[in-house]
Amino acid sequence: MTLALPPADELVVAGRRVRCRVAGDGPPVVLLHGIGRTLDDFTDQHAALARDHRVVSVDLPGHGGSAPLDAPHTLPALAAAVGEVLDATGVTGPAHLVGNSLGGAVAMRLAVDRPARAASLVLVNSAGFGREVTFALRVLAVRPLARLLLRPHPGIARRTERAIFHDPAYVTEARVAAALAVAREPHAARVMLELVGSLGTWRGVRPQWREELLEAVAALGLPTLVVWGDRDRILPVRHLTNARTRFPQARTHLFPDTGHMPQIERAAEFETLVRRFWSESGAAGPA
Repeated sequence: MTLALPPADELVVAGRRVRCRVAGDGPPVVLLHGIGRTLDDFTDQHAALARDHRVVSVDLPGHGGSAPLDAPHTLPALAAAVGEVLDATGVTGPAHLVGNSLGGAVAMRLAVDRPARAASLVLVNSAGFGREVTFALRVLAVRPLARLLLRPHPGIARRTERAIFHDPAYVTEARVAAALAVAREPHAARVMLELVGSLGTWRGVRPQWREELLEAVAALGLPTLVVWGDRDRILPVRHLTNARTRFPQARTHLFPDTGHMPQIERAAEFETLVRRFWSESGAAGPA
């Protein structure tokens, strides 16, 4: 699936430059990417869903074309920044929050902190469901190694893309070049280190924020869909089992032969699954 979209826009929100893309009319949808990534991870989904939804994709603070925050980059800070973008783009009612990896945790945090913002949750290989995470992220808690690994280098960018996708055909030169451009931003390493330090240690993801967040999300009773790729090398597929335990009322789906980004590797199936979830859960909203 490759549909045409206008280039992303730059807005000034709360005095800070934000790169975002807004398209379509209908019930609002918010698409949130993972750590060290950009809104381009949702390009196909944005175009497809914008046929009958108001879709907002955003580069999180300090990612891609969005300027960093003045305050430390933490999960609550990222969620608050997304809320400000929604205010600025005229999305005032409940939205379907769709997040991949870190973006899933940001979506959950936004739903907890501002419940009126959330109509439903779609959590895609989401952070928050277990301690285990790829060694490449755990080692970032060791500062000397982190500085080495976070330097802009084509080989590092290519290895990162290879870890994300099960099918190597998705590791294109364009994706490697985009990842390298993101890493070259002067604030990129600092933002990554702040996020990694707030969320985990070299042993893995911290349990404190996960437990508090999952308990609070479960109490909301939102329609929730959790999906995973069975070949995820970033956050292991056993986290989907944890999600089923923590959110027993949630719908779940496992994509075969798929890595960390089902929204890209299984784009058409992903769109169909999400649309069916919204329709059958009663979360679709007005047409």
